[in-house]
Amino acid sequence: MIPRYIVDFDASELTQLEADVLIIGSGIAGLYTAIKAAENRSVLLITKKALMESNTRYAQGGIAAVTSGEDTPASHMQDTFIAGAGLCEPEAVRALVHEGPDGIQELIRLGTAFDRENGELALTREGAHSHRRILHANGDATGYEVVRALSEQVVAHPAIQVWEESMVIDLLTEHGECIGALVQKPDGERWYVTANATILCSGGSGQLFRYTTNPDIATGDGTAMAYRAGAAVRDMEFIQFHPTALCHPGAPRFLISEAVRGEGAVLRNIHGERFMEQYDSRQELAPRDIVARAIVHEMERTQAAFVYLDITHEPSERVKQRFPTIYRTCLSFGLDMTTDWIPIAPAAHYMMGGVQTNLYGESTIARLFACGEVSSTGVHGANRLASNSLSEAIVFGSRIAQRLHSLPPLAGRTLIAYNDNRAELRSLSVVEERRKLQKTMVRYAGVHRHGEGLQAALDALHAQLSVFKAVITSQEEMEFANLLTCALLVTDGALLREESRGAHYREDFPKTNDSVWHKHVQQRREQGITEECVHDI
Repeated sequence: MIPRYIVDFDASELTQLEADVLIIGSGIAGLYTAIKAAENRSVLLITKKALMESNTRYAQGGIAAVTSGEDTPASHMQDTFIAGAGLCEPEAVRALVHEGPDGIQELIRLGTAFDRENGELALTREGAHSHRRILHANGDATGYEVVRALSEQVVAHPAIQVWEESMVIDLLTEHGECIGALVQKPDGERWYVTANATILCSGGSGQLFRYTTNPDIATGDGTAMAYRAGAAVRDMEFIQFHPTALCHPGAPRFLISEAVRGEGAVLRNIHGERFMEQYDSRQELAPRDIVARAIVHEMERTQAAFVYLDITHEPSERVKQRFPTIYRTCLSFGLDMTTDWIPIAPAAHYMMGGVQTNLYGESTIARLFACGEVSSTGVHGANRLASNSLSEAIVFGSRIAQRLHSLPPLAGRTLIAYNDNRAELRSLSVVEERRKLQKTMVRYAGVHRHGEGLQAALDALHAQLSVFKAVITSQEEMEFANLLTCALLVTDGALLREESRGAHYREDFPKTNDSVWHKHVQQRREQGITEECVHDI
């Protein structure tokens, strides 16, 4: 059993702070929501690294929204539904496609400089999109530009206070409400922070897997904390593996944007043969789950560790201008994408599931909200459509800020104490345990899954539960506890869902089964794992 809190504490012995709005995380969701919330209230934003360090920073492809007269929200909605494989919540998608364009204008107002052509916003196309609707910045550095602009606004805002290098340990709850969080500052001192509203914007859990496009900080902290607090999490079995991550000796699994395929790149196996037409009529522009599985199948068939991405047929100057970051990064490892085929393989990229929310970002716990990758709004279903993530963050960040207007003041703040009689287990090697967890997840819960393997994964993960009986002090130990929590949720959900759908592929149940599994999988700490119907269109 995962405990309620991962550390013992007595609030009466801790430094205390009262905040109006507490935001955890500094990606696009955290920064944008902070700016919107600070229009009429004070905000404390906490991030465990530097303000600009987040998954958003590394987002290359762009942000999806209808800004062209040749495109329509209905078309964007339909593309999202198709990619989501039947599990998208219609009202959430409707909010995304209709409110996303206004969010783009707000990002521009806040200083984001999207690329333009002849004075108009430059648009590209990515996999599973029927139109060119992806806005980008500095070619392939969209995430960095968005975070740069929003960070400058946050730092300059008089109503926003920022705590960097600070780790949120757990959410605090009393009488069914979230009243704040337990926080560890850089010097190790723990603070008891209470807030009228707490908003999780802490990103995903790519570090569940050894090979991931995510930075080291993506350890599923918000999802794990919310689950321990009693919130419902949903669809955790759906982990998106990006089809094209650099696979080269000495190089990290650097993301090669989907936009490269959108601009004409093709996939070739180790023998130089194109293969996507054998798997899907949309070929390289099929949804990510299909392309990732095709690549893995081709690697297995040819006994290779990678396949190639080839854009050498496109004009070299156009490639360098459109993808300057990718070009420079590949070149630093001796690969010139204008003349060389780039070796790639799938890598863990995005978590479709997360903290279940309604259309205004509210979780199943009063006063606790979630926004961005940590949330499960229902937009992405079983497989996220490319570049919908940044759009989701701004749309639902705005909706959360709207909901804060009607949130009554928190009536009294209780000082909580918690003691689980934890023992000193200094022999616990977090680095070794984390690698063991990642090895388990890669082997049994990756692109291809099987019931026997998933059960073996659960058994291996349960053997690591001793961490929750240890006295945890460091950020690395807290992150491992969060990863273990998320790993158990992902594996448990994947074992329950006896079908293949979107990013979840079961070799022992290779077909989609709408008659039984056209539903979400919901997990709560006290109630266990249940099923929830999908709303009809």
